[in-house]
Amino acid sequence: MLTIYGDSISGNCLKVKWISDHLGLAYRWIETGVLTGETRTPAFLAMNPAGQVPLLLLADGRPLAQSNAILLHLAEGSPLIPADAYERARMLEWMFWEQYSHEPYIAVARFQVRYLEKPVESLEPRIVERGVQALQRLEAGLADSPFLVGQALSLADVALVAYTRVAGEGGFDLAPLPRVRAWIARVEAALGIG
Repeated sequence: MLTIYGDSISGNCLKVKWISDHLGLAYRWIETGVLTGETRTPAFLAMNPAGQVPLLLLADGRPLAQSNAILLHLAEGSPLIPADAYERARMLEWMFWEQYSHEPYIAVARFQVRYLEKPVESLEPRIVERGVQALQRLEAGLADSPFLVGQALSLADVALVAYTRVAGEGGFDLAPLPRVRAWIARVEAALGIG
């Protein structure tokens, strides 16, 4: 059986849980609090020296970290990874972009506002500016299709919906982004979350 160490406040952890549930995988979830320092214990650091969740332990005990790498491993051979090489590359393009140009702004703003209780007005202006740009990029990316890579749900959608759906908790307004709001609803429905 798979074991997933994750913190339920983390979109990166939840996307691993959502994919596992969506694919009907058997797993054991071990709640591992980031705010309580559980990812910094010697036992956890022995499994993942980066001290981050999510962490997947395969049935044979091998560890795998980084949410999008875990998603790719779990979804191997499923329809969540496009069969067409170009569409698969586009999925990866969105997933790499998510970790570099979306999550560092949307998730960081959310964490600071929701969990560190900072006022939105005190956020670093660059975080807010880049977060707004990321959301606008998503809106543009959904102009021609219901999902980020064509007509079907892919890992790109799962990777990006995790923090986009809660962007308001970081002070971002989704009201002027109708495509993004409709996409969130489609992805949530496809995954059975919401």
